[in-house]
Amino acid sequence: MNLPFDQPPPKPKLMSQERMIREADRLKSIRCRVAIGRELNDRGIIDPAEIGEALGMPSAEATSLLTRRQWRDGDVALLQAAAARLRVQVPGA
Repeated sequence: MNLPFDQPPPKPKLMSQERMIREADRLKSIRCRVAIGRELNDRGIIDPAEIGEALGMPSAEATSLLTRRQWRDGDVALLQAAAARLRVQVPGA
């Protein structure tokens, strides 16, 4: 059976364990982003170049990490490292 050209192939479904892990990571990343954002705001750091310097990464990468909506593998580790660099306590992460 051939699929019509205008329909993409169906996405493989995640197993329940993988879904739970991904959901936990998503919540951790949200908590980290909020805590880092508050700390940067409290310090008066709003310029992308300053944000990159504070987080120890290029400004475009730092801005993307803090504002992206799509989950990516490895974001939690990067956000936790950034929080540690700022000495921010992230509840539940």
